[in-house]
Amino acid sequence: MDISLRIDVANSKIDSYLAVNKMLSEKEIIEGCKNGKSRAQHALYNKYCGSMFGVALRYCRNKSEAEDVLQEAFVRIFKYILKFEGRNEGSLTAWIKTIVINTTLSHNRNNKKHHYTEDVDDIQIGVKPIFDISSDADTNEERKNKVMNAMHELPDGYRTVFNLYSVEGYSHKEIADILDISENTSKSQLSKARKYLRSLLGVQEPQKKKHKEWIQEDLTI
Repeated sequence: MDISLRIDVANSKIDSYLAVNKMLSEKEIIEGCKNGKSRAQHALYNKYCGSMFGVALRYCRNKSEAEDVLQEAFVRIFKYILKFEGRNEGSLTAWIKTIVINTTLSHNRNNKKHHYTEDVDDIQIGVKPIFDISSDADTNEERKNKVMNAMHELPDGYRTVFNLYSVEGYSHKEIADILDISENTSKSQLSKARKYLRSLLGVQEPQKKKHKEWIQEDLTI
C-alpha cells in the first residue's frame, strides 16, 4: 500500500475515533439520556460521579456505603431525567445533587440512623453557614480533610442537619420539612453538632461580647 494511502486511512480512523468519542455538551447529554443512549448516560455518570460521591460521603459513614447510595442515586437520575427541564446553566448539577442528597437521606431513614431529640440547648446559633466544604478559595486540602474526618465522627442526626444547613445552605424550616422534624429540633441538632465539632477539632468555645454577639473564630463552628 502506498504510504500516502496508509496515512489517509490512519487519519480517517483517528477522525472516526474522535467523532465517536468527542465530549458531549450538557444539552446533548440530557437529550441522549432521555432517549436512553448509553453513550450519553456514560458521559453524565463520568461528569458527575466524582463530585456526587463527595456529596454522598458527607452523609454516609464510609466509602462503601457512599458507593452503594451513589449507585442507587444514578438509577433514579436515569429514571427521572425524562421529567427534567433545564431552565438555566447549572440546573442539571443542582437537580442531580438534590437527588443524591435525597437518596442518602432515604437510605439513612430506612436504616434508622437518625435519632432526633426535641430539646434545644441554650446556645445562640449563627445565621450564616459555618463554611463551604466545596470551596477551595480559603480552605486548603489538609484543613478540608481534617474537617471531613471530624464530621464523620458526628452522630448521624447531627451530621445530617449540619450538612444540610452549613454545607448545602438549607434553612431550618426547609430542613424540618425534609427530615420531618420541628425547626427547634433542627436548631438543636445544629447547635450540638457545632459543639461536638469544636471538641473534635480542638477549637475553643466562642466568647460572648457585651452586646451578646458571638465572636467568630477562624473556623466558625
